[in-house]
Amino acid sequence: MSAGQYGILVVEDDFRIADIHRAFIEQSEGFYVAGMARNGSEAKAIMAERAASIQLILLDAYLPDVEGLELLWAIRRDYVHVDIVMVTAAREVETISEALRGGVFDYLIKPIEAARMTQMLTRFRREREALACRVEMNQDELDHVLARLQPGEPSRIKSPTLPKGIDRLTLRRVIDALADASDSLTAMQMARIMGASRSTARRYLEFLVAEQAVSAELGYGDVGRPERRYRLLEAAHAWLDSL
Repeated sequence: MSAGQYGILVVEDDFRIADIHRAFIEQSEGFYVAGMARNGSEAKAIMAERAASIQLILLDAYLPDVEGLELLWAIRRDYVHVDIVMVTAAREVETISEALRGGVFDYLIKPIEAARMTQMLTRFRREREALACRVEMNQDELDHVLARLQPGEPSRIKSPTLPKGIDRLTLRRVIDALADASDSLTAMQMARIMGASRSTARRYLEFLVAEQAVSAELGYGDVGRPERRYRLLEAAHAWLDSL
């Protein structure tokens, strides 16, 4: 683990879905896979061994040896520093209600769209970073961090100014390049267009995904490995002009 990265434990008994989660996390800036568990016993063993390196758990509600909600409460009791996201096919209101009472960070219903997963990870990183750099907060600052909980508000957190490391002129170049492309682009393709590094291109692309100006999806390259591809949404230019 390097500075500024968050470890994720994937608890999923379906190896195909688990591999999709792994590929997505590995291509998401600021995150890495800290562990993979196929059942509750493996999840508990991994947490007992390396809980300090895990900040987020993707938890299925249906596991072969334990109910996901039972595991949720056990983790909540023993590891208060960890956030949990339910990633499950369970749609029952009773299950959702108990998960919310258990303090889950988010609840994602399978099959999950890449944009929705990106939104969750971006929000998680922003909230962790916002809380990590403050000793105290006033009400306005706290309301901004907790914007995801406010009914009637957009699901994303709007930024009146661009964050550090995001330049307006470069941002416009990225949007224009996506607009001119005949198909979605990878971070490496965008890096070539920008004349920048892949990490720089990905930073701008992921910022646009978080602001819902660009969509992201997993595709497969020439060698069969999944890769994130980015496509411009219709309102992107209007969004940039409104900043």
